[in-house]
Amino acid sequence: MIWEVFRQEKPGDYHRHVGNVHAPDREMAKLFAQIQHARRMQTNSLWVVPQEEVGEVDTEDAAFGGRTDKAYRWAMTYNDIDSSFAQEVEDSEAEQREAARKRREQLESEGQR
Repeated sequence: MIWEVFRQEKPGDYHRHVGNVHAPDREMAKLFAQIQHARRMQTNSLWVVPQEEVGEVDTEDAAFGGRTDKAYRWAMTYNDIDSSFAQEVEDSEAEQREAARKRREQLESEGQR
């Protein structure tokens, strides 16, 4: 039986798919996953899931966010906007990126305590 393995490096991180293991039952799969995917790298937790239990939804199955063009939602698509407004939008985006970076750094530092 094939088991898919998802690894979380630090508390608060997303679990990321790192591969799979072949095992006859759940306990052996967990043991093999620890040996193959957590032994040599920092690991907070592992998810070990039977391959047939993993479901996928792709663009063929669902329209993520609809299929219409939504370029009108982004200020950069407008050419006749007052440049001061465009600068304000750019500054706001830069502030949001900086705030997100600071949140990530704080989460990482809290996870290392």
